[in-house]
Amino acid sequence: MTVERRVALVTGAAKRIGRAIALRLARRGYSIAVHYHLSGGEARKTCEECHRLGVHASCFQADLADDDAPRMLAKSVLSRFGRLDVLVNNASVFERMNVAGFDRTAWDRTLAINVSAPMALTAALAEALRAARGRVVNLGDAGVRRAWPNHLAYITSKGALETLTRTLARGLAPEVTVNAVAPGIAAWPDDYDAATRERLLAQVPLARSGTPEDVAAAVEYFVCEAEYVTGVVLPVDGGREIV
Repeated sequence: MTVERRVALVTGAAKRIGRAIALRLARRGYSIAVHYHLSGGEARKTCEECHRLGVHASCFQADLADDDAPRMLAKSVLSRFGRLDVLVNNASVFERMNVAGFDRTAWDRTLAINVSAPMALTAALAEALRAARGRVVNLGDAGVRRAWPNHLAYITSKGALETLTRTLARGLAPEVTVNAVAPGIAAWPDDYDAATRERLLAQVPLARSGTPEDVAAAVEYFVCEAEYVTGVVLPVDGGREIV
C-alpha cells in the first residue's frame, strides 16, 4: 500500500497505545489526525513528534460518547486534510463494573465510546475510505474469550467490537479492509498493583508484558502490508490465548 501523502485518523492518540500507533504510521509517511478527549497537552506533544518525523499532524478534540461527535469529528478531519485513507478506532474506556455495581449510565457510556463511536465514525467516513481503498483497524481485547466479572461493560463492548469488525469487513468489501488488533497486557491500568501484575504475567507464555509498540506494529501490518486480509482479529497477547 503506497503511503505518500496518505492520511490516518487515530482516535485516542494522545498517549499510550494510541500515541504509539500515531507515531508508527507517521514514520511510514502518513499525515496524522490525532483525536483526543481530555488529554490536550499530550495530544499536542504527539502532534509535535509527528511534525519532527516530517509529516503533517493536527489535533481534534471530541467526546465520542456524544451522539453527534463521531460525525462532527469525521467532518473536521476531512475538511482539514481533504481525504482519509486509514481509520484506527483506538479510543476506549476501561471501568470496573460487576453485577452488584451495575450502573446504567456508565454502561451506556462505555458501549457508546467502545462500540457505537467506531461504527458511527466508520459510517461517516465510508465514502472517503472507499475512494481511497482504505483501511479500518479496530482495537479490541484478547480477553474477550475469558469471563471478566469485574469489567462487565468493557469486555462486553470489546466482544461486540469483534463482531462489528467482521460485519464491516463484509459490508465495506472490496474497497476497504477492516481488521482488529486484540492486545493482551500491553499498557497496565494504573490501579493494578505489583501482585496483580505478577499473577497475570504468570499466565503469559512469553513471560513478559507487551508494549504499546508491539500493538502498533500489528496495526502497521494491517495498514501497510496486509493487502489480502480482511475480517481478521489478531491477538497480540504473548500467547495468553493458548493457556
